[in-house]
Amino acid sequence: MGRTSDAKRKILDAARSLIEGRGYSTLGVAEICKAAGVPKGSFYYFFESKEALALAVVDEHWEAQKRDWTRALTGEAEPLQRLRRLFEETEAGQRAVQQGCGTVAGCLFGNLTLELSNQTEAVRGRLQEIFDAQVGMVESVIGEARERGEVGVTDTREAARAVVAQLEGQVMFAKLYNNTRRLSPMWQNCRALLGVPAT
Repeated sequence: MGRTSDAKRKILDAARSLIEGRGYSTLGVAEICKAAGVPKGSFYYFFESKEALALAVVDEHWEAQKRDWTRALTGEAEPLQRLRRLFEETEAGQRAVQQGCGTVAGCLFGNLTLELSNQTEAVRGRLQEIFDAQVGMVESVIGEARERGEVGVTDTREAARAVVAQLEGQVMFAKLYNNTRRLSPMWQNCRALLGVPAT
């Protein structure tokens, strides 16, 4: 059992690294297996297709990100402080990746959305679910801030969509320009989107 789970782990890790570095479309199963150091037959033991592997990578990444977002957006701090923490942790994460490998990785979900949204319905559907979940998490915090009179928005769902879209777009720009300083305006932009009074 240990060897079996080890081989699956190697395939998932290799696939994620390759997808983050180069994208999904040009990858072949043989290349993924070579990078993982496992026989090609092992791939089809665990995954029925490359699409199934992509979904597994997406699901695993979301589980980790959801834990990070939940930690950032909950707790005793005031709602806007928690939302700001999400932006700060996103920026710090992108900076850490850039320092490790020399390039800004961007968001796995955003990258796959741009690359695959018109190619595979299964991946597109899963990404929609993830972004809807992100919007829901942010909306909950905006709703708290609205009850406290700290934001000027009336439609918390649309406001949350705008915040997530701004976060995603700034991360995309950071990737495009390979410059994490592109992420610095995120909190000020968020305040403007939410109608937070100037202090």
